[in-house]
Amino acid sequence: MRDHRKLRAFELADQLVMSVYSATRTFPKDEMFGLTSQLRRASVSIASNIVEGYARNSEADFLRFLDMAFGSIREVEYQLTIAKRLEYTSSDTAEQLASQADETARVLAGLIRSLRSNA
Repeated sequence: MRDHRKLRAFELADQLVMSVYSATRTFPKDEMFGLTSQLRRASVSIASNIVEGYARNSEADFLRFLDMAFGSIREVEYQLTIAKRLEYTSSDTAEQLASQADETARVLAGLIRSLRSNA
């Protein structure tokens, strides 16, 4: 059985989830069912799709789930810009989260390219 924890893309996605949860603890309480929830769900979706896709028996299925994960990372990146513009995060926190999201997106895109070129 393959172990998703050995994938760099998963490691980065998992770290991003933890950072997003930490950062959103300070969001206004009236955002609990808005931006806070959306950011958390989208970040968890990235890692979850990598895990589920890696557990599938075909490369095509894995790629499909990686594509969904990539869509979720872009969603998180946008939502982080909203949080920054609304001043829910400090500039330092926003920069750190954006950097993490960008690195995750780059590694995930590289994995997708690699699998597509081997297909």
